[in-house]
This record gives sequence, structure tokens and C-alpha cells, in this order.
Amino acid sequence: MRRRHFLQLLATQPTRPNIILAMADDQGWGDTSYNGHHILSTPNLDAMAAAGIRFDRFYSGAPVCSPTRGSALTGRHPFRYGIFFANADTGADSPSKYALPSRERTLAEYLKPLGYTAGHFGKWHLGDFAGEKRSSPVDNGFDEFFSTTRKVSTVNPEAYWTERGRVPTAELEGDDSRILMDAALAFIEKAVKRRQPFFAVIWFHAPHEPVVATQRHRAPYTQYPGKPEHYYGAIAALDEQMGRLRETLRYLNVEQNTMLWYASDNGPEGDALSQKSPGTAGPFRGRKRSLFEGGIRVPAILEWPARYKASGIVSAAASTSDYLPTILAALRQPIPKELDGINLLPILDGKRRLRQSPLAFETILDSRGSPKLCWIEDRWKLLTGLDGTEELLFDLDADPAESQNLAASHPRICATLRAKLENWRASCTRSREGL
Repeated sequence: MRRRHFLQLLATQPTRPNIILAMADDQGWGDTSYNGHHILSTPNLDAMAAAGIRFDRFYSGAPVCSPTRGSALTGRHPFRYGIFFANADTGADSPSKYALPSRERTLAEYLKPLGYTAGHFGKWHLGDFAGEKRSSPVDNGFDEFFSTTRKVSTVNPEAYWTERGRVPTAELEGDDSRILMDAALAFIEKAVKRRQPFFAVIWFHAPHEPVVATQRHRAPYTQYPGKPEHYYGAIAALDEQMGRLRETLRYLNVEQNTMLWYASDNGPEGDALSQKSPGTAGPFRGRKRSLFEGGIRVPAILEWPARYKASGIVSAAASTSDYLPTILAALRQPIPKELDGINLLPILDGKRRLRQSPLAFETILDSRGSPKLCWIEDRWKLLTGLDGTEELLFDLDADPAESQNLAASHPRICATLRAKLENWRASCTRSREGL
């Protein structure tokens, strides 16, 4: 496609913004150079953070991937619709444990009546593409997909699917981030050519296990042999593709009116002291599966030059559940009352400094030592099991590293937050029962 051709199309491009939700898999808060990593180089994410809105207190919807992905598409907590933990992860074709219920309305389904075309690319992890647990992208409002049901290798991925069936293995050679971005960019170019607003979900597999990187992407990190070399290389490959995405948006002359969101789905995998798990949560306590900050506070950026011409930093709490209500508000659409997320535009526009709505979390199985329920309200964070075991209360303004438990000295605050958490939990149960 020639640049002059797209310049001619520019005057008749849709006025509604294009929307892209990009997400890394298991990238820790500290796994970017803009957040201070002393080894990794992420020039394209750094450029996004410098040009757009950087969120310094952004939370994934859950400490593991499937629930977070559901929150990003529905604006609702995954415990409202029964996706409690990561889906089956024993292989690309193993049956899912969970599926996004058909009664849940996704962002793609909200956007379709507004004239959008929607495509999903990369890791789905919200159900299978066939069978008993079927809940594929096309079952949830997407027009097309080039996706996997769950994790794959980050080089030479073993299985991708489209709505027409399995993609031949011969077409899946090389860096996985590049493979899925190829499909995403083809979708975007088609939409621009049709002068149709697009919604693209681009969910990388990197740097999730089994994490490997090509020789070219590992080259700057060979002094860190083994897992670190591959981990850094996989993030470098992801970063490269984010740069390619931004460059393509500029080439197509749609970068100004495209909302480009980026985040990770949870904190880094593994043990912070292990060479086998080189990801970092930066200064925060905990990692993936944990409800301590390191398990749920993630890197996040928004670029939307047509609305936010100057860069900025948001220190208020925000979440993947906020995507849907914020996007609906930007499109001047009504926001459903049953959402857990909020419209972030007042914060982004500088009209409000603090989040005026709490954030709630619940998880199951291994939580790496943290309680399995959490309530965050402004500066206060309560971690509890609601079972009589020790509760933890932290003042995140004074102690973001969660080093000093204040529960004993603030029993009234604990009681107030606990009561709100119990009410929220009961409301989730009613939602799952369809009430």
C-alpha cells in the first residue's frame, strides 16, 4: 500500500477512535527499561511511556492470566462469571477448565453496533475453539482471530487457529511475537482500507514459559546465559513488535485517533532469587499468583494522541477492568451499572486525582503466601482470607513495598474494609448464579 493512497483516505477515515488492547504475558512491573531495569532495553515501550500516559499504579484484574483477560474484555471481575484461575496449561490442545459464559457481554460486542470490526490475535485463554468448553473469539463478538487457546513456545509456536481451522505448522516458524503481529497488522490494514474503525486485541505469549528467544534477540544478552538470556530476548522481541505496530499506525495515518493500551496480565513468574525466573516486580513484594503488589501491579501505558497530546503520569489506581467503561465513555455510550471497572477519563483528563471506587481481588489455589482476598481503597489495602487467619493491612502511600502490617493498630479500618469485601464477594456469588 502506498503512503499517498492513505493520505487520500485520511480525510474520510472514521471519526470514532480505533482501539487496540495489547498485553504481555507474565511481564513484571520492573521488566521495562522505563521502570528502571538495569539490563533490559525496551526502547519502544519507553517511547510509548514518554509520549503517552504512563500508569504507575495499574493492576491486572487477577494474579494469573485467564481471569485478567476476562476482566479486560468485560469490565467485570472474573469471579462474577466463574473464571477463578488460569485455564488448563498442559498443552496447546488440552481441554480448558473454564469458558467465558455467553451471557457476558464483551467489548467487541459493545463495539459491533457502532460499526467496528474486531479481531483477536495471540493468546485467548478464555475457552476452547471447539468442544464442551467452547468460547472462542468469534463466539464473543470478534469477526476474526489468529489465536491460541493458551500458552505456546515463544519461538516456533506449535499451534495457532483461525475461525477456519488450524494453521499449518510450516507457517509458524520464527519469533512468536512477530508471527501474531503479522496477522494483527494485516487485519488493521484491511480495516483502514475499508475506512472502518477497528478493535484489535493483541495478546502476546512473551515472556510466559516456555520462554525462548531467537539468536538475534538474545544477542545483546549473551553475558546472561541460560533462562535470563532467553527471557530478556523474548521481551526484546515483544518490544520490537510494539515498535512495528506504532510505525504501521503512523504509516497508515491512523496513529492520532487510535487508543493504544498496553499492560501485562500479572506479575512475573517464579522465585525472585532464582536464575530460572529472571523477571522482576521492581520494588514490590510478591510475584505471579500472589495478591501482594508484585503479583498484580503491572506496567501499563495508553497512547491516544488525538486526545492526549502531552505525556503524563497517572498515580491513581487503575485496572484492566477499567478498559471497557473508559472506552464506552470515550465513545459517549452508556456505561452498564453491573461493571466492576470505572471510567478513567476524569483521571486521564486531570479532573480527578484519586480513584473514587475500590478494587477487589480474589484468587484460588497457590497464592505464594498471600491471603486469597484483597480490598484496595485509596491508600489502604486489606489482605484477608475471611476465615479467621491473620489479616494484613498496608498503607500503600507510605509503604508500597508492603513491609509493615498495620492491622493491629487500625482495627476499625480493617473492619470497615472487611465488611465491604464480604458484601462484594456475596455480590459476585449472586452474579454467577444469574441473579
